[in-house]
Parts: sequence; C-alpha cells; structure tokens
Amino acid sequence: MIWDPQHECMEREQMQALQLQRLQQVVARAYDRVAFYRQLFDEKGIRPQDVRSLADLARLPFTTKDALRENYPYGLFAVPMQQIVRLHASSGTTGKPTVVGYTRNDLNTWAELVARMVTQAGVTSGDIAQITFGYGLFTGAFGLHYGLERVGAAIVPASVGNTEKQITLMQDFGTTVLVGTPSYALHLAEVARGMGVDPVALPVRLGLFGAEAWTEEMRRELEAAWGIKATDNYGLSEIIGPGVAGECGHSPGWMHISEDHFLAEVIDPHTGQPLGLEQEGELVITTLTKEALPLIRYRTKDITVLTAQPCACGRTTLRMRKVSGRSDDMLIVSGVNVFPSQIESVLMSIEGIAPHYQIILGKKGYLDYIEVQVELTEEAFTGQFRDLEELERRIKTRLQSVLSIGPRVRLLEPHSIERSQGKARRVIDLRRQPQDK
Repeated sequence: MIWDPQHECMEREQMQALQLQRLQQVVARAYDRVAFYRQLFDEKGIRPQDVRSLADLARLPFTTKDALRENYPYGLFAVPMQQIVRLHASSGTTGKPTVVGYTRNDLNTWAELVARMVTQAGVTSGDIAQITFGYGLFTGAFGLHYGLERVGAAIVPASVGNTEKQITLMQDFGTTVLVGTPSYALHLAEVARGMGVDPVALPVRLGLFGAEAWTEEMRRELEAAWGIKATDNYGLSEIIGPGVAGECGHSPGWMHISEDHFLAEVIDPHTGQPLGLEQEGELVITTLTKEALPLIRYRTKDITVLTAQPCACGRTTLRMRKVSGRSDDMLIVSGVNVFPSQIESVLMSIEGIAPHYQIILGKKGYLDYIEVQVELTEEAFTGQFRDLEELERRIKTRLQSVLSIGPRVRLLEPHSIERSQGKARRVIDLRRQPQDK
C-alpha cells in the first residue's frame, strides 16, 4: 500500500520541478526572516534570486549543529513565537541542546510523513502499535504517535521503562507493532524470556526501529528474537524528527526519502564537495516545507549512499542506504579509522555471541588500544576454558581482518552489560583520562 501515491510515485522531472520551486521559496524565506542566514548569504555574496536550478544548491553554504547551539534557543526560527505550537529539543549531552519548533502546518506535515513511512513498513489501520520511546523533548515518541494515529492504528503509549509491564501490555492488549530502539527491543525480548514468555508467541508481527544506528546482522537478531519483520527508518530532530525516510519492504537496508519535503545530497565529509549517486559520503538535507525552522544544507554527519535505482514497490523517490556510521563517530585508533558498525557486524555473525557489547578505547603508555567487551549467550557459556579460548580467538581473528588492527577481546557472562532503556551506549573512550604507563 502507498499512502500518498501523488508524491511517492511522482515522475522524476515533476519531482525536480517541485523541489526547485520549494527550494527557491525556502531560501527566500530563510534570507528574509532569519538573521543568521541573511548574514551567511551576504558573506558569501549570494542572493535568493541566484538559485535558478537545483545545481545551484551546491553554491549555498552549509548549516551545522553548532549554528543551532550558537543561536539557542529561538535564533533560527523563521516565524514569531505566537505561531509556534510545539517545541522539542535534543538531550544536550555535548553542549547546549538543539531546540526545534513547529507550526500547526509543520505538525500536520510531520504526521503525514510518518503516516507515509509506517505505511511503507507495512502498518495498517488494523494494527495495535506499542511505542517504547520516551515521551518528552525527544521527537521519536510524539512523531511516531501522531503518524501511526493518522494511519488509523491503535496506539499504546507505553513510553520507556517498566520493562516487565511492557510485556504484560503486549499480552493483554494484543500489540502487533513494536516501536523503539533496536537495543531496547532486544532487552524486551530478554526480559520476556526471563518472565517465562516466548516473544515469538506474542502477536507482535512488525518492528519499527530507529533512533540509533544498527546493522543488518542486528536486524537478523531482532527478527529471530521476536519472530517479526524488523524495519528501519530515518529522521533527526533538527530536520523534523522521524519521517524523513523509511523502508518499503522490497529492498531491506534502503529507505525511500520524502523528496517533496527534503532535498538530499551526499558530500565528501572532508572537503564538502558534492558526490554523485551511488557514492558513499555524508548526508546533507535541505528542508523544503518546514515553516518554523527552515534549514539549508544541514550536515547530518550520517554516512550513506543515495540511489535512483527503480524499486519494486513502485515508489520513484530517491533511496538512501541504511546509515553505516557517523563522520563524527568514527574512531581513530593508532591512526586507523574504525566505525562501531564494523564491529557490530562481526560480532552479530559469530555464533555464541549475544547482541550486547561495548567498545572501550584506552591508552597504554603512548599507544592506543581498543577492547571489545561482549556477552556470551547462555548456551555458549559452558564454563570450559578451552571453549572460551577458541571463541575469543575467532572473534579476534575476524575483527582484525575487518579493522586491520588487533583489538583486545573480553568475554563476559550473560547479562553483564548494563541494559539501556533508550539509546545504547556502545563506545566508552577512556583516552582523555589519566592512564597507567
């Protein structure tokens, strides 16, 4: 089923004409109403009327998260506060939070885009969707809530935590769609089994997972743990929240972008130069219809690939590959570039390893080291030293072949790593702390 055939199946020439019209409008609006953009454009000698084609997008300056922080809280808003009806914000763990605002039209657009996204994933009006994201300033819960509601699904706004109660709600309410982070979904399955409940026997048939990067190997873990179809979706608070892109079911790992609302491009994260289709780089998004917070060429830091290859579902929009990592999350260990997703892919492919791990970065003297701490499954935890040695050797060998460096590996008992009710904390960098030499 396609929620909005007019825009999801639009001919490329029509879509590009619509994008150009909306790009010209948003650039003019940002220049006229946002002092930050007016100054930025003036410094570059650019005027809104200089945008005559989509190719002119490359002439426009980038916007970064720092701009939102430096203009905290409302400095980038393009409408007066009387027109703002909702505020959301990031957690602000690395500085001031980034604040985003919505007009009534923005909220309507948001609900439509999430309805489009969840319909792509397979949600129908007959579903009962349990949302395990935390309700609050984070955009995930409210974004999915109103989009699923628009589709006609019944919402169970369970929020995060109370994990045993979550399982009881699934049993009692007949939950068919599970919404949350993939790491929390795995924790839910673990808790269910501890309660004597087989997750596969529950009526849950579909998972809508997001808010943290996860690999195809993690998808297989989720699907095996729950007996469901696990789908990915993409969004970020600064742009609108969830609803920017989502999987359709015909090509797992590739998500259709709502191009009538977001103009996507990929750039070289080091030089800022635009890259073509099928080339890996950093995703940059320009909002085309956002009223309250228009963003021009926003650097997401997410690493992906764009493709225009036809999709069997009939949608004609560009698709983005599942995010493989973030340019600012790349770990540099003794001069070698390492992405956490590479480590996850290796771990999830080895039998006997539970889908719970942490990456510890440290220093011994002047040298970096990386230690991968990973839990064993109950079956693999035999207590036989020889079995553990062989498993550790296999993990080290596989990781070294992928990463080109030799990590330390530490095997842990089942349930040793602290479970997260939100985004999992996978990386702990101790290198800035005093270390023994």
